[in-house]
Amino acid sequence: MDRTLEAEMEAARAAARRTRALRDVLIAIEDRGSRVLLTSVDGSLHAGVITAVGSDHLEVSNAAGHRILALVHLVAVEER
Repeated sequence: MDRTLEAEMEAARAAARRTRALRDVLIAIEDRGSRVLLTSVDGSLHAGVITAVGSDHLEVSNAAGHRILALVHLVAVEER
């Protein structure tokens, strides 16, 4: 049981490190006001400008409106 708990805690730490690094990149892009093309796990594309970055989500805005995406659903971020 201790080994299972240890493995789960390490997986959670690894996920937190990955999320934190991605969040840092997204905040830098938001600060620059650059346009982005985001790809989510289901293959959908989201283009626009990042207008907000939260602890586990972001908001991307374009002429069509605003969309909120969970960071765990992002697989690619391309700054334009």
